[in-house]
Amino acid sequence: MTPVRVMLIDDSAVVRQVLAGLLSQAPGIEVMASVADPVLAIERLKHDWPDVIVLDVEMPRMDGITFLRLVMQQRPTPVVICSTLTERGARTTLEAMAAGAVAIVTKPKVGLKQFLSEAADELVATVRAAAKANVRTLAPGRAAPAVPAAKNTADVILPPTTRAMTQTTERVVALGTSTGGTQALEAVLTALPRVCPGIVIVQHMPEKFTAAFAARLDSLCQIAVKEAENNDRVVPGRALIAPGGRHMLLKRSGAQYFVEVVDGPLVNRHRPSVDVLFRSVARSAGANALGVIMTGMGDDGAAGLLEMRNVGARTLAQDEASCVVFGMPREAIKRNAAERVLPLSAMAAEIQRQLA
Repeated sequence: MTPVRVMLIDDSAVVRQVLAGLLSQAPGIEVMASVADPVLAIERLKHDWPDVIVLDVEMPRMDGITFLRLVMQQRPTPVVICSTLTERGARTTLEAMAAGAVAIVTKPKVGLKQFLSEAADELVATVRAAAKANVRTLAPGRAAPAVPAAKNTADVILPPTTRAMTQTTERVVALGTSTGGTQALEAVLTALPRVCPGIVIVQHMPEKFTAAFAARLDSLCQIAVKEAENNDRVVPGRALIAPGGRHMLLKRSGAQYFVEVVDGPLVNRHRPSVDVLFRSVARSAGANALGVIMTGMGDDGAAGLLEMRNVGARTLAQDEASCVVFGMPREAIKRNAAERVLPLSAMAAEIQRQLA
């Protein structure tokens, strides 16, 4: 099998050394270049082109976003952003995601070697998934490889049930996304009118990034968008995004929905987990909910979407051609959890039609 060829671009020699070591040890991955800034990378790209680029965003001579845009114009290539967990880094990284990057790998200011070593499996899985990402508009995507490891299910946060609460007339939309989801959510939410049912969202994203992501969407959308806080009301015209590093559950008191933000173990290797959110929506909203699963690596959300469908909720999945990575929707479709499969371009209109 041809190895995934990776170029590392980071002004920190320590980061380059650690990343190169971890990736080189992984079967099927080859680090073909490791350079200190985008200017040097451009010279190397004149002679050799990688399958995946791992890119820092704050560098001398040329910032990562400018370089990313050049790459996407010349030869669209999967780019994984390697960003520091800071407020400034979060804003810059989201600009990079909007410009076409497919995933985020976070790095702390201190304890870098230990952190990256502990996150080695996630880093390798992210690079492998990125290699199969669909970064060309409407080009057929390919499914990301499964990551072999034991994983928790939503049972560790919320016990399973086959019954929903007594119905109410209030409607709610639950969205779950991962790799490629920042662009997909922007496409859907910016197309929704100011008057629409309340929305709850899990986007797999590291801690500190979700607040900046929500603020960016809020500036672009007719609806209000915010990072969820415990006991926030789910009301028409507002979307709540689960904070990175914490699970989010939909709850109901009488006819009113609200969210509970909780700590807990990883579920399907994620916190927040789409399965946790979808199971809580199945329980609290039942047939008054619409579940939507979109682009992402792995299978988080497939079981929860099936639970939603089994209690009468309507369910949608994004199609393969418009996904960056088809893993999550593919698994939901395989389990018969999705009533309809639609391209991203049709998702907002279908959400409005389903809830009219």
